[in-house]
Amino acid sequence: MRILNIVTSPRRERSASIAIIDSFLFEYQKKIKGLAVDTLDVWTESLPEFGAEAIGAKYKGVSGEAMTPSERATWEKIRELASRFKKADRIVLGIPMWNFSFPYKLKQLIDLACQRNMLFTFDGKEYGPALNIDKAFVAYVRGQSEEAGFQTVPPPGFEHVTKYIEFWLHFIGVSSITAMTVEHTWDGRALDMIDEGKKQAAELARQF
Repeated sequence: MRILNIVTSPRRERSASIAIIDSFLFEYQKKIKGLAVDTLDVWTESLPEFGAEAIGAKYKGVSGEAMTPSERATWEKIRELASRFKKADRIVLGIPMWNFSFPYKLKQLIDLACQRNMLFTFDGKEYGPALNIDKAFVAYVRGQSEEAGFQTVPPPGFEHVTKYIEFWLHFIGVSSITAMTVEHTWDGRALDMIDEGKKQAAELARQF
């Protein structure tokens, strides 16, 4: 079995989301012998900018037009990124909340890899998934919680991250999503909350 582990925090050993995913993977490797983990770190991976060249490559890739050498190199990287999703039997994601959303590098990965006939299909009328992945595990991590009370912030607020990520995972072909949330990772309760989150992740791995 092969897991695609998408790392979205740049904080490395100081990251709560990475620690929680590591706890999940450690336990899951005990359950699934020979588990292969492909770690795609959006902060160390050479992700092309989704600018003029990437967009040009995208449209030419669909239409079959000839690409410039630079567009072709970008398109090959896009295909390589998408192939890592295609090879995966499971996906795991640890996602810290940044300004009620997720790190911009994750969106860059999504914009690059999520292409027609790579991660999804479109026949001119309907969209469909291009992948067939049974399960994904997602750990959402945030410094505070809704109980802090944001009277001036209307919905979706804290729900924005979960709704987008889970929509996207289903869109590309993930059937079932197991999710957990760890809060208060930036206050006096942080150590206890992260420790509890690691224990919860390990327990979910045993059920995954």
